[in-house]
Amino acid sequence: MNAIKENEIASCIRKAIGSYLKDLDGEKPGHLYNMVIHSVEKPLIEIAMQHTEGNQTRAAELLGINRNTLRQKMKQYQIK
Repeated sequence: MNAIKENEIASCIRKAIGSYLKDLDGEKPGHLYNMVIHSVEKPLIEIAMQHTEGNQTRAAELLGINRNTLRQKMKQYQIK
């Protein structure tokens, strides 16, 4: 898998959030920050776990987070 450049990720997020806000059609968005973080964090952790073949220590290193933090996030998102 080729690494995705940071600006490509940012571009996708900008486009998705822009579309989301436009689709609200004047309605007030709720908790946009948490919605975006949760939308990105779960697949990010799943991909890291797949890439490391389930090795939590290596996945945590890949993500740049503590292994205990990874475990908490996995529990939060119900990732096995």
